[in-house]
Amino acid sequence: KGHRAVYIGVHVPFGKQGRRRHRHRGHRHHRRKKEKETDREDGRESPSYDTPSQRVQFILGTEDDDEHIPHDLFTEMDELCFRDGEEYEWKETARWLKFEEDVEDGGDRWSKPYVATLSLHSLFELRSCILNGTVMLDMRANTLDEIADMVLDNMIASGQLDESIRENVREALLKRHHHQNEKKFSNRIPLVRSFADIGKKHSDPHLLERNAPGNLDTGKSGDVKGTGTGGSRENSTVDFSKVDMNFMRKIPSGAEASNVLVGEVDFLERPIIAFVRLSPAVLLSGLTEVPVPTRFLFLLLGPAGKAPQYHEIGRSIATLMTDDVFHDVAYKAKDRNDLLSGIDEFLDQVTVLPPGEWDPSIRIEPPKSVPSQEKRKVPKFPNGSTPTGETLKEEGHHAGPELERTGRLFGGLILDIQRKAPFFLSDFKDALSLQCLASILFLYCACMSPVITFGGLLGEATQGRISAIESLFGASLTGIAYSLFAGQPLTILGSTGPVLVFEKILFKFCRDYGLSYLSLRTSIGLWTAFLCIVLVATDASSLVCYITRFTEEAFAALICIIFIYEALEKLFHLGEVYAFNMHNDLNKLTLYSCVCSEPEKPSNETLQAWRNMNKSVENIAWSNLTVSECVEFRGVFHGSACSHHGPYIPDVLFWSVILFFTTFFLSSFLKQFKTKRYFPTKVRSTISDFAVFLTIVVMVLIDYLVGVPSPKLHVPEKFEPTRKDRGWFIDPLGSNPWWTLLIAALPALLCTILIFMDQQITAVIINRKEHKLKKGCGYHLDLLMVGIMLGICSIMGLPWFVAATVLSISHVNSLKVESECSAPGEQPKFLGIREQRVTGLMIFVLMGLSVFMTSVLK
Repeated sequence: KGHRAVYIGVHVPFGKQGRRRHRHRGHRHHRRKKEKETDREDGRESPSYDTPSQRVQFILGTEDDDEHIPHDLFTEMDELCFRDGEEYEWKETARWLKFEEDVEDGGDRWSKPYVATLSLHSLFELRSCILNGTVMLDMRANTLDEIADMVLDNMIASGQLDESIRENVREALLKRHHHQNEKKFSNRIPLVRSFADIGKKHSDPHLLERNAPGNLDTGKSGDVKGTGTGGSRENSTVDFSKVDMNFMRKIPSGAEASNVLVGEVDFLERPIIAFVRLSPAVLLSGLTEVPVPTRFLFLLLGPAGKAPQYHEIGRSIATLMTDDVFHDVAYKAKDRNDLLSGIDEFLDQVTVLPPGEWDPSIRIEPPKSVPSQEKRKVPKFPNGSTPTGETLKEEGHHAGPELERTGRLFGGLILDIQRKAPFFLSDFKDALSLQCLASILFLYCACMSPVITFGGLLGEATQGRISAIESLFGASLTGIAYSLFAGQPLTILGSTGPVLVFEKILFKFCRDYGLSYLSLRTSIGLWTAFLCIVLVATDASSLVCYITRFTEEAFAALICIIFIYEALEKLFHLGEVYAFNMHNDLNKLTLYSCVCSEPEKPSNETLQAWRNMNKSVENIAWSNLTVSECVEFRGVFHGSACSHHGPYIPDVLFWSVILFFTTFFLSSFLKQFKTKRYFPTKVRSTISDFAVFLTIVVMVLIDYLVGVPSPKLHVPEKFEPTRKDRGWFIDPLGSNPWWTLLIAALPALLCTILIFMDQQITAVIINRKEHKLKKGCGYHLDLLMVGIMLGICSIMGLPWFVAATVLSISHVNSLKVESECSAPGEQPKFLGIREQRVTGLMIFVLMGLSVFMTSVLK
């Protein structure tokens, strides 16, 4: 209690007499004692403040009242200068929303945003200004004239200003403010300016309503006059023709202004300083370049010859106002000492760079991510830990009510339904966005190819019993049901490699032992569906909480590697099918040829095939056969332009490689287009949302125009089973013995484990906390829907579908929502995911309709 903080720094020429300062200190202990008594009366005892950080943490811990709630701040610095060598005016020289922007030397444009670098000397001088200058908190004024009068009265009363020069100072304070955007608008040609003004008058008054407190009436002339009750705006009008609306959009909703006024005049012998906080904020006409109510004013006027010094002090207070901690202190400060504590805490956090080891003229680019300053606001315990840190540590990796075991039959499922039911209607309303349309088109293209390919591979493995049409129908049916009723509709169902391997093994087993494949598969599918429902009934999904981040990352990495490998494998496979001559002689291109001829020693299979076609070696015109006919008649290709499978076709492979890599790089470029400098923000954002779909359309069009016969996707043309000997419903027993219904439970157990792990690990990845999902999830409900649809697909002889990791992650990424309002130089903030059911629903509806769009897809 008896200790006194002593600050050692450079001598500053500002301030009052030392005797006055000493007398001010003499009452410090009495004041602190009084504050402690007040704290005890409020039921909270103030701790002893050993450091400025502790004092700041105590200040920030006080309860907010209506007039001291921190808002986002826009800071503008104006400097007093001569205009045309005749009269003074305030000229805007810098501004801060998050990072500093300066008017370049030419005065025609703003600099790029950069991290402000301050001199330590200017920070000490700023501290001296606050210590010795005029500090007026919670001033109630409606106009700049009233503010000037109250500040000057206070300065005269405290002896900081002589009465004889009052009018000169007042006249200087009320000089006209010239903003940078005024030159920008005056340089426009009249036609361009008139069109811009028309657009602003019709669309942009809402921006002012968003930022200024209260309501504003917009007149026909485009001027906005204050009539609300939230903040005072008397005698304030806004001319939209002089407002830069592009910059206005970057200012957060409800933001307030901090005005820094510095300059030199010839009638002052020593500097005068004032720090003013208005309550409530006031919209002062002409003071700020954007119509934002002013909350803080910092004034520094001094004798001529020290303009650079005043400029640096102005930059220091403006940079402090953008600091998260001092910003809050400025709003909650009760007196001068609170502001000084905020400055001292800021100085504690400052890093000093030696002048001889770096170039101060280098501007530091804004970082992509700024670390949180919350730890500066939260008091530490003696062991160095913070309450928030402990709270985070106590929370499990997937802690939440979704994974708590209820101990009741279907208890988890009931809770999932109760959790998701209130959001069911909003799941459709929230899809009214252009971003959702982009997601539908992108995921439709992304889902179609693997489903058709999976169906083709399954058709080869099962001799056509389940093929592309069944795969397409099954995906559409399962996806629609899952999107409508699942707990997490952001998950996309698809075909997976492990399921294909299981189908191959099962078909080989049935063929070797003479069993009906489709019937045994139906039995296994029904058992699997039953076991999945048992897992739902027993809250087995709660075991998901034991899945670690390592397991998630390993699983996701494995799936990604498989996808990349399969894409490259298809490219290499094209090299085998469409072979090219690696030993070409360009001078002998006219001599190359490839013809079909009869095999020298036909095999028994070849002879049998000829007999089946009623053909013989003699009545086949070998030299006139096409490539497909030669392959059909088991002919042999001869010639210098022949490979093992037929003539060399170099164009297809190389053109496919070009399409492959161009599609990848073009989609990546368009996806990042929102960060480019071309076109308005809305256009860039739309191009980024539709990046993949635009790329596919462009590359398909180029492929069509070039005309190279690159391989295309084979889509079924009719809605009917692939084989004529099967229908849409399969008998679980069929021609198999009765005991196969019971023995099917064993492979079903393995299949259940496979589906449970595949489904739930993907669900865990989608439901990560960093995705900021607000509508909750439903692991039990998800597994129930997968189990029910698996049983239905088994009865109908359709493939099984579970959560597809890569497609689900792509779906989530395509629905990311970022802040539209971000400060210059600041990266848009990730706000969450657009959670809804429509994108998944429409993707699978379009897949079902693909059978009727065969001509277009081809």
